[in-house]
Amino acid sequence: MPSAPRSWLAALLLSIFLGHLGIDRFYLGYVGKGLLKLVTFGGLGVWWIYDMIVIGVGRLPDADGRELVRPF
Repeated sequence: MPSAPRSWLAALLLSIFLGHLGIDRFYLGYVGKGLLKLVTFGGLGVWWIYDMIVIGVGRLPDADGRELVRPF
């Protein structure tokens, strides 16, 4: 059963504030990558910054391959 569409704004805010813990990846459905990001503290910051940029410009879909829903 497919999940509900995920919000771009929620993903971006989670990435900015909790991305170093992988919470953004968990939200998007990437559990394995979220765990890896959690144990490496966001890839020592590199992966965290990368995800903020990729989510911000809208290039990271959710785990089901769907684009994130923008509020505008």
